[in-house]
Amino acid sequence: MVLLHVLFEHAVGYALLALKEVEEISLLLPQVALENANAVSEGVVHEDLRLLLETHLPSKKKKVLLGVGDPKIGAAIQEELGYNCQTGGVIAEILRGVRLHFHNLVKGLTDLSACKAQLGLGHSYSRAKVKFNVNRVDNMIIQSISLLDQLDKDINTFSMRVREWYGYHFPELVKIINDNATYCRLAQFIGNRRELNEEKLEELEELTMDGAKAKAILDASRSSMGMDISAIDLINIESFSSRVVSLSEYRQSLHTYLRSKMSQVAPSLSALIGEAVGARLIAHAGSLTNLAKYPASTVQILGAEKALFRALKTRGNTPKYGLIFHSTFIGRAAAKNKGRISRYLANKCSIASRIDCFSEVPTSVFGEKLREQVEERLSFYETGEIPRKNLDVMKEAMVQAEEVAADITRKLEKQEKKRLKKEKKRLAAIALASPENSSSTPEECEETSERPKKKKKQKPQEAPQENGMEEDPSVCLSKPKKKKSLSKEELVSCDLEETAGNGILPKRKKSLPKEPGTDPEEAGNKNVPKKKRKFSSKEEALSSGPEEATGSKSISKKKKKLQK
Repeated sequence: MVLLHVLFEHAVGYALLALKEVEEISLLLPQVALENANAVSEGVVHEDLRLLLETHLPSKKKKVLLGVGDPKIGAAIQEELGYNCQTGGVIAEILRGVRLHFHNLVKGLTDLSACKAQLGLGHSYSRAKVKFNVNRVDNMIIQSISLLDQLDKDINTFSMRVREWYGYHFPELVKIINDNATYCRLAQFIGNRRELNEEKLEELEELTMDGAKAKAILDASRSSMGMDISAIDLINIESFSSRVVSLSEYRQSLHTYLRSKMSQVAPSLSALIGEAVGARLIAHAGSLTNLAKYPASTVQILGAEKALFRALKTRGNTPKYGLIFHSTFIGRAAAKNKGRISRYLANKCSIASRIDCFSEVPTSVFGEKLREQVEERLSFYETGEIPRKNLDVMKEAMVQAEEVAADITRKLEKQEKKRLKKEKKRLAAIALASPENSSSTPEECEETSERPKKKKKQKPQEAPQENGMEEDPSVCLSKPKKKKSLSKEELVSCDLEETAGNGILPKRKKSLPKEPGTDPEEAGNKNVPKKKRKFSSKEEALSSGPEEATGSKSISKKKKKLQK
């Protein structure tokens, strides 16, 4: 009997459920990985899923039927692992029940933790899908071309309102000026037509960019059939005209922005059919990646879906072109060649979109070469001149594209180096500024700590002089100025005379092995007052070395040698 297993994907991992009379819970993978979610969405068998299936499914693959919710992942499992997969029907109902009661089927998994895992994985998955290169985000192109179309509609509507409103006062201006933006500027400038005279003729020429039109406007204002208008009406017309003029100026800046974004995101496509048509293709497809996935036949009729489905329904002629009709190539072609050139242009647009989507360093070289091919095909339809082969053109484009890409990478590296240098200078300036502010406090602290030490050292020097004990050798060791002038031999002899005069050498020998933890200076100099016995680290090393290494005989021999 074939045993049915069900594969369930959850935010906390994969679950493989066996359908029996008594419910059994399969092992749950502890990893919560975004890679697994991406693999499931793309229909790829991840290593974790492969390990789960190979570990827990029976070895005899013919006796196993695996129920999968996603047909793509089911096809991938059947192809790679050899398990028979089933989707739809009863599997959908089983997975619906598993999804509803999954937190009860797994030990240690609560409904709250399952919801948190789903929410976290959903955020991570969405963020990973949206995360692209900032300079090559096509979402800005989609929004800008949509806003551009909306602005065109609004400017036309508002301009018609201005024409009707101002036409009551100056109806002849409508026939002289056809451009909407220019008409709104003139309505804002002229105002009351009775105030228009020869002094404003130069400004009229600047606005209309035509001397004949400016002269015609001046003559028409003198013999106009329009009605008189009040000042308050003129104020409203002028304010509305200024709004329309500002909208038209913003439309120009938005078009410039769109051209710059298209040169960064899809340079080949914009070089082939223009920025506006390329942006409309990207917006209609949803993204540049979706446009790159479309075949040339879909790109050809993209934007003419209604006509296509109507033709399929009525069994009529399908449309020859969609959005690419706005390209100049189709307008230049003859009527009998419009379908042929649209098919050829769609083919080149598909190639250009794929190059832009998957190239690391986007360049417009391929778009320019593809545009040359379309031009050659147009001339072939008209004159019969044989165009170049696609293989030869692409070889030339590859060579040029490599050179351009190398130049672009060099420029980017130079810009990155400059940026790093500026960053280093900024950090160095911050590092220099911080110690300057805080350097005064430690120096003051050091000065204050050194001053009382010097005073303490001067007290034991004055005490023996007052008591008349200048001949004692310990006095010479306590003076810091004489320490520097004395040589090593004099220091040793001075220390030996001191120890010999006090008669403490036998006691030090006996005390060293008994008390190894005590300091030899403290052990050997118990009878010396603490004020007179102040040694530096150098003096202790020189005085303690010969005393610990040699006995009383070696000390007397060294003393004789030093006296000689």
